[in-house]
Amino acid sequence: MSREIALQCLFQHAPGGGLSPKDSFALFTSSFAPGGEEEASLECERDAFDAALPFAWELFSGVAEHFEELSRLLEQASENWRLDRMSRVDRSIMLMALFEMKFREDIPPKVSLNEAIDLGKQYGTEDSGAFINGVLDRIHRYMIAADRKPGDSDTEPAE
Repeated sequence: MSREIALQCLFQHAPGGGLSPKDSFALFTSSFAPGGEEEASLECERDAFDAALPFAWELFSGVAEHFEELSRLLEQASENWRLDRMSRVDRSIMLMALFEMKFREDIPPKVSLNEAIDLGKQYGTEDSGAFINGVLDRIHRYMIAADRKPGDSDTEPAE
């Protein structure tokens, strides 16, 4: 559920927009929390929603903090696809997974990849799961081959 909350916050947040990441996250979570006046965006109990917020915040704020770096890495790995041509959902999912792969050593990259594919299938288009898998798997293979995280050097991911 944390990844779903983070995804929805990333989708509605515009980097460089009027709201800071903290304000954007607070607005989303207060507006769409279960039991509020607005219709909840996630079907869950309030306790489960509240328990998911710390990790959701870590994902959301991590992507916001490292947005430029993650975007460059994503664009390098996505042959023939500029970021502005990707669906906003797919791009948000991949940025979040890439943040996990690069900055969360406690989460195996395969877990991040699988979670991203599942989110793509649930929230994206019919082709999102395969697209997300292809791009993130390329980054993961680069990480294994280089025995380091993407961005540790100025070289692009190798085929």
